[in-house]
This record gives sequence, C-alpha cells and structure tokens, in this order.
Amino acid sequence: MTAVGELETSKLAALVATAAEILDAAAVPFVTGHRADSAVRKQGNDFATEVDLAIERQVVRALTEATGIGVHGEEFGGEPIDSSLVWVLDPIDGTFNYAAGSPMAAILLGLLADGEPVAGLTWLPFMGQRYSAIVGGPLEDNGVARQPLGSPTLADSIIGIQTFNIDSRGRFPGRYRAAVLANLSRVCSRVRMHGATGVDLAYVGAGILGGAISFGHHIWDHAAGVALVRAAGGIVTDLAGEPWTVDSKSALAAAPGVHEKMLEIVKSAGNPEDYL
Repeated sequence: MTAVGELETSKLAALVATAAEILDAAAVPFVTGHRADSAVRKQGNDFATEVDLAIERQVVRALTEATGIGVHGEEFGGEPIDSSLVWVLDPIDGTFNYAAGSPMAAILLGLLADGEPVAGLTWLPFMGQRYSAIVGGPLEDNGVARQPLGSPTLADSIIGIQTFNIDSRGRFPGRYRAAVLANLSRVCSRVRMHGATGVDLAYVGAGILGGAISFGHHIWDHAAGVALVRAAGGIVTDLAGEPWTVDSKSALAAAPGVHEKMLEIVKSAGNPEDYL
C-alpha cells in the first residue's frame, strides 16, 4: 500500500494540528524580523535573510521531533522529495516583500505522500491569516471551515500572476509572460502581482483570487498551495493543462470554470520558445 493509502484522515488532521502549533511559534520571529537584510545571495537577484535561515532551522527541528517525518526546506534542502512522506517548507515566501516591509509574505508548509500533496498550511502572520487543509477538504481559515469554491466567471475574478522581467529568457521568456498577461487583461482587468507564489495559491483556495499563474517550478513554492486549492475544490494543472505534479514546471490554479477559461487564454499565447 502507498503512503497516501495508509494515511487516514484522522492521522492527517493530527499532523496538521501539530504543524499548526509549530508554525504559530515560528510566526513570532517572522514578525519580529520584518525588514531583515539579505544574508545569503542566491541565483540571479534572489536572496535569503537571516530570518529565513533561523525559521527553517526552528521548524525543521520541531517538525522532525514532533512528527518523525523528515523536512525538505528551501534554504538547506534535507529529506528527498521522493520520500514516502516528507514535509516541504518555505520559511519565507515573498522574501523581497518581507525585506522591503510589505505584509505580503508567508510561511509555507506542505506534506507530500509519495509525491502527492496531502496537506497544506500557509501562514500570513502580518495579515492574521492561517490557511490549512488536508486532502478531501475542507480548507480552514483560522480554524474555520470554508465552503467549497463556487464557479465564478473570469471577468468577475481577481487573478494573480508572477512578477517578471520583460527581457528575461529561460523556459517562459518575459515576452511570453507579457503576452499571457495582455491576453488575460482583455477578459479580466483585475490582475494582481503579489510577488509571492504561495500567497497567490492560498488566496485561490480561500476564494479571494479566482485563479493564479505560476511560471515557476520550485516545490517549496507550490506544495502547500496545491493542497489548499484542491482541498477547496479548485483545479491545479501546469500551463499545458496537465495535472500538476512535483515535476511540473509551472502551475495554473483556479476555481472551477475560471480554470478552463484561463487555460484557453494561456494556450492562445502560443509556444513559449517562439518568444526567445
């Protein structure tokens, strides 16, 4: 039997309750360290603060001791993603926001069972928002169960999309991203760039956003949010329309109805390679 099959709902709920206490404790240094300076320079213009590093150490230690399940974190790695059970942690999603003083930053924690997101927690300490869910739902907002997502129209929805440099290249060039944004704007004039993928995904699950597009692939940015959106009754695929997996290179998360329309718009932009 797979790890997914062995995980009973009661066991998952207990794991999430334990993880919630650990994230509540981590929210304290998260808040006090606001506007922290860069400590570690990473690829491109990305960086980590001392608070990122400290929170990851704190949460990894607490989760491992309390649950016996290994953790894969953004800053230090750790347990392999293909383990039968593994927590996936982003200590600060939206590090640029956090360092600049913006409240749009979060702690992301997902639980993968044989690569499948089965639980997710997203804490936005500055906003007082705590989202959690296990596979099958419901999504909980500060411990209160929310109703499943409805089927809004794209025209009436707020849509989240990642920030980008128009001259960037790579898998999804900046000009391709701009084309997707332009096409979206023709149907929905309420596009937002929060600068935090995990926040966007949590807000889709909570019904704040009708949908969100991620041009990224990092598992720590997506694991928690994918679990939240699916538990809420939303749909998560890659930009080609294939179901999202840990190997996906992009993500499109949305409420029913909105997802289909957004996917049509994304596909209308054509092949990303044509924009190089």
